[in-house]
Amino acid sequence: MGGVRYSDKKRWVDFITTGNSQNFKSVLLIFYKDIQREWIEQGNKEEDFHENGPKIVIILDNASFHKKQEILDEITKEMPNIVLEFLPPYSPDYNLMELVWHSAKEYIANKLFKSLEELESLINKLLNEGGLTIHWGRKIKNKGASIIAS
Repeated sequence: MGGVRYSDKKRWVDFITTGNSQNFKSVLLIFYKDIQREWIEQGNKEEDFHENGPKIVIILDNASFHKKQEILDEITKEMPNIVLEFLPPYSPDYNLMELVWHSAKEYIANKLFKSLEELESLINKLLNEGGLTIHWGRKIKNKGASIIAS
């Protein structure tokens, strides 16, 4: 699972074994704590985060595990700074993270990996450690439509 912050194009990627609602919530919690840590490092108080910290709008596709009401209620309660917004059905082209996945797939295409761990290590280096250069102004085609990421 992954995401990209619009303001500075910072990327977060976490490896999950299965796309389900519990794993989705777990990844969001890791992301949430990372944002909270950044906020505290800027000189803010941890206890003020929920009330005064940034509102984090997360744009999601329409995977069924993103929409499980029980999990959505838990996220709202445990991570009050997060606002979840859903893309219109069948519109992945509006998702900025798709450009990141597209660039990563281009980079690793036609490479042979000795193990899954080697592949995960490369993806972590490319996406979490900034090793992948993404041309944000380029167009990508996805299911017949195109976007320009700015």
